[in-house]
Amino acid sequence: MSEMSFEQMLEESFKTIRNGEVVEGTVIDVKPDEIILNIGYKSDGIITRNEYTNEPNVDLTAVVSVGDTMESRVLKVNDGEGQVMLTYKRLAAEKGNKKLEEAFNTQEVLKAKVVQVLEGGLSVVIDEARIFIPASLVSDTYEKDLGKYKDQEIEFVITEFNPRRRRIIGDRKQLLVAKKAELQKALFARINVGDVLEGTVKNVTDFGAFIDLGGADGLLHISEMSWGRVENPKKVFKVGDVVKVFIKDINDKKIALSMKFEDENPWKNAAEKYATGNVVTGVVARMTDFGAFVELAPGVDALLHVSQISREHVEKPADVLNIGQEIEAKIVDFNEEEKKISLSIKALLTMEAAESESAPEEEENVEE
Repeated sequence: MSEMSFEQMLEESFKTIRNGEVVEGTVIDVKPDEIILNIGYKSDGIITRNEYTNEPNVDLTAVVSVGDTMESRVLKVNDGEGQVMLTYKRLAAEKGNKKLEEAFNTQEVLKAKVVQVLEGGLSVVIDEARIFIPASLVSDTYEKDLGKYKDQEIEFVITEFNPRRRRIIGDRKQLLVAKKAELQKALFARINVGDVLEGTVKNVTDFGAFIDLGGADGLLHISEMSWGRVENPKKVFKVGDVVKVFIKDINDKKIALSMKFEDENPWKNAAEKYATGNVVTGVVARMTDFGAFVELAPGVDALLHVSQISREHVEKPADVLNIGQEIEAKIVDFNEEEKKISLSIKALLTMEAAESESAPEEEENVEE
């Protein structure tokens, strides 16, 4: 038997490897776009950036250090330049797929960062295994802009697992629905009509605002927003506002809210403040052909009939009055039960004229 040369002996000392084999190596050099491993073979192993991760433009020097031990799968024993081409991400994806299969079978709740926002949904990655969450399963409400989820960590469950067709589907919506149901159940168990709560404005419409009470939404109707008149809820509230409300009514799962707190009721001391004969100041709020409605205080309107606007004949209130005009008038009728107040400028003018006519006579009497 002939003696082996040094080169033959050296080559025999290295293990043999095959395409597809899993090998373990030690990082001996790292560049921004590739990792070099000592895998105990006659040639070093190379992992390019594309074979390390699916995330674009990753600086490998920031995630791997010299001396680290890594497992990878052999892609090519000889890449044509005597180097062994390795893949880390494909091996990681295989392990990730096993983890996802288990999670699919057990319906385990997973958490991962959104790495990509697509036209039809979100893409998340667990151990280099990619999961797609369709837009319809991202939230329990319609999401116009999915971009806000970029780089966020979200929870989901796997509802479809078919790695051969590269179809792994995640569902976040069912978790939100289940959580909301729990919160709703807890909320209805503790609330009663009359309770004062803090809530967050969730949506504003022409007829009112929907307030998130932490488990269910309540409707704050436009008529319950203030003791005064609210023309447009969108000018009063915006989404995200925190408001104090009280529960006016609960009907099955519907909650009616109000901000008309009784201690702020402008009619509370109205009998004294707006007694017949009192002279008051108000602002013309709106007009009809038969008269003008004058706001004496937020929530307290009084009628100034067209026949009571002046001592002279007035055809229409708009002929002599303007919306927003401040006027002074005498209260000629007060009905607390029906919350009706009647005003008269004519009576006030008549009273002032009478006082003016009697004033000279009084002065003459004083001189005598």
